[in-house]
Amino acid sequence: MNISIKISGLAQLGLFINQFLEKTEEVYSEEEALFSMKLSRSEIENPWFTQDSLRFALKQWADLLTEENLNDWVNSYPETKGGKKVGLILAGNIPLVGFHDVITVVLSGHIPVIKMSSKDKQILPFLLEKWASLSEGIEYQLVEKLENYDAVIATGSNNTARYLEYYFKNKPNIIRKNRTSVAVLSGKETDEELQLLAEDIFRYFGLGCRNVTRLFIPQDFKLERLFENFVGFQDIINHHKYANNYDYNRAVYLLNQENFWDNNFVMLKEDTQLFSPLSVINFSRYDNLAEIETFLNENHENIQCIVSHLCLSRGEVGFGEAQTPSLNTYADNVDTMAFLRIIDQLEMN
Repeated sequence: MNISIKISGLAQLGLFINQFLEKTEEVYSEEEALFSMKLSRSEIENPWFTQDSLRFALKQWADLLTEENLNDWVNSYPETKGGKKVGLILAGNIPLVGFHDVITVVLSGHIPVIKMSSKDKQILPFLLEKWASLSEGIEYQLVEKLENYDAVIATGSNNTARYLEYYFKNKPNIIRKNRTSVAVLSGKETDEELQLLAEDIFRYFGLGCRNVTRLFIPQDFKLERLFENFVGFQDIINHHKYANNYDYNRAVYLLNQENFWDNNFVMLKEDTQLFSPLSVINFSRYDNLAEIETFLNENHENIQCIVSHLCLSRGEVGFGEAQTPSLNTYADNVDTMAFLRIIDQLEMN
């Protein structure tokens, strides 16, 4: 199929999503009512997928999926013959986290063979069916078990990734592991920027690899400024699963007599660890940027994104931008489009 038809259909899908998000339930079409039901069912099956989180994710995709954006992205790569079957093992930590892989495979001319996460299986099939109807059909497979594939893109925990690397060692593959994100503050941030930082921390309850779990702050930075500017997310504590994590971690710190700062919905803990428990943000104070450079070098394989307005020469993003990556922003900095063009040239067994 002509790629331009797929791109046109995908852009129309973006318009459909935007129109859906702008409407109220009373004026839904039959198709939109079905989509709304899928969103409700998604939250029932996975309580982390609140309507707010689902709609936020859909809005980001709807705004990305314009013909101009898609053409600029795809046209920056050489054309492919396509036709290879690419197995996709999708994560389910945040809504539609695997959608980028799916559209990348389709727009490369290959066939995605998709094993969805049990935590996120309502929205993607609907979107693919809608895209197909707008594109004179697209070829994809939804499967329970991967079989008959030419290459694999899989996401798992650090433990499951070792298994995946072994299991798929004889096929071209991209295997992704746990990652998280950091923010480096200069101390000169405005209140507005710190409020945007809260978006990078709390969106999707902090469950995404692009969520900030580790802060670097100057020696004289007042923690109160963070708490004051995080209040826009104070209702997060009303979510029972988040509250359970908060209560548990707070109890552990109290029992262990560990120091932490608390504002009744998130804890700040002075800790050098990159990863922090849900509802906790680790932070450390720094004297010079060389300390941060050392940390970033030592942990680069575990860091997805760096949020800062300081020039660290590491592809840092601005405050509030961690959860809105562009089409050419690739997980783990591994160019999926380039990978799919490499397999296009290989003779498969």
